[in-house]
Amino acid sequence: MDAPANVIRNLDEAASQNTEIVLRYLRVFETRQVGEFEQIVAEDVRVHGAGTHVQGREYPAGSVLSPGLSDCRVRIDDLFAADDRVTVAATLTYRHDRSGRDVTMSVCKTYRLAKGVIVEFWGETDLYGLLRQLGHVPHEVPEF
Repeated sequence: MDAPANVIRNLDEAASQNTEIVLRYLRVFETRQVGEFEQIVAEDVRVHGAGTHVQGREYPAGSVLSPGLSDCRVRIDDLFAADDRVTVAATLTYRHDRSGRDVTMSVCKTYRLAKGVIVEFWGETDLYGLLRQLGHVPHEVPEF
């Protein structure tokens, strides 16, 4: 995973530990070892995004194991940590299994941690941009 070298400098101890947990979480997208979530993601984690609100570790695990996309590489573009929150802007690059092409998706997520695990997160991903790269939606957004 590509992360700026200065990501964790000048953080207090709690924010530094929380940052390490979130970076471990993001590394799972590259390794696909979703079993690691048992150590760093609460079983009843609350997930908010794209107009949905769901609860359970199976939701982030399902995102890691998206069919048709493999060889994920995570680049941290920005990271901010304070108290019990860590916010990350990142670019995920996947290999599209059917075409063999690389496709990218930008994400911005805020994670809330308690007792060393992620208990809640909010965020958005550029799913439209990913689908556009794959030719599944028009390049120009249609008028509403």
